[in-house]
Amino acid sequence: QVQLVESGGGLVQAGGSLRLSCAASGRTFSMYGMGWFRQAPGKEREFVAAISWRTVNTYYADSVKGRFTISRDNAKNTVYLQMNSLKPEDTAVYYCAAHPRGPVGFRSGDFGSWGQGTQVTVSS
Repeated sequence: QVQLVESGGGLVQAGGSLRLSCAASGRTFSMYGMGWFRQAPGKEREFVAAISWRTVNTYYADSVKGRFTISRDNAKNTVYLQMNSLKPEDTAVYYCAAHPRGPVGFRSGDFGSWGQGTQVTVSS
């Protein structure tokens, strides 16, 4: 498995931007599909975005499409989530996830490795 460490969370006003980073250990990062999920208090963890391991296709939840962008830098073993036009409803703990030769799906159970999460708070 790959170890994942997120960073870049924080407090931002509505309409602002943040960029999350997820650094992965290991030499086979390029063989992993990567995803971002989020979990707000009292809610289930939900899919946000994913990027495939080979074709670098990207996938987004409808709620973030057009505002968030996922990207990866295989040379740095890092995946990013650029978040623009943030809304208070984007407030959550954001988790990075990985699955070999993924993504195979967009549910939490479709990813085998997880980071510890980073808090994003959007004030109105």
